[in-house]
Amino acid sequence: MNVIEAIKTRKSIRGYRPDPVPREVLRQILSVAGRSPSAMNSQPWEFAVLGGDVLDRVREANLARLRDGIPPAEEHSVTGWSKESVYRTRQVELAKGLFQLMGIERHDAAKRARWLERGFRFFDAPAAIIVLTDKSLKLETPLIDIGIVIQSICLAALEYDLGTCIEDQGCMYPDVLRELADIPDTKRIVMAIAIGYPDRDFPANRIQTTRVPIDEITLWRGI
Repeated sequence: MNVIEAIKTRKSIRGYRPDPVPREVLRQILSVAGRSPSAMNSQPWEFAVLGGDVLDRVREANLARLRDGIPPAEEHSVTGWSKESVYRTRQVELAKGLFQLMGIERHDAAKRARWLERGFRFFDAPAAIIVLTDKSLKLETPLIDIGIVIQSICLAALEYDLGTCIEDQGCMYPDVLRELADIPDTKRIVMAIAIGYPDRDFPANRIQTTRVPIDEITLWRGI
């Protein structure tokens, strides 16, 4: 698979087979992604890779807090758009498509709640990569670089027939990760990536999202 094909075909996978991902495969993916560019080669990223019993305990603890109504306390928020913005419109369009595929009616609170829980358990992926940065850095400083390395991870995963889902729900209870995955307080928890072999029969994996035509968001000047 060439780079352009990988960029075009990568999609968020929200249902996985239970087959474990070999540690060496994950290591190779992170090694390749570690070649990503960063400001002045600062490489402001670190990773915690979870699987097996550790990931299962994190899932259970996340769900326990969610069901107890404990408010999330993520260390980095990925949302912040107003309800009247085009960004909110795109979010709603995605949700409608997913709910249609999953047979979730708009007013079915029970099914909506069960769908929400899937994110907090990493969509049942056999492994998860928690992306970290050092707290000595200002929050905004490494985010562009971290976004680049996250995309690199997701693209490299395709070479091994793996799917990924970049998701913040898996790290919305950072105290869970610090306790159960032994993540030091000196590290900021930025994002989670569910990773595993896609379940091709899982309905939500059939979603096909759209993109804004490039000429609608590009200013051409002198070219």
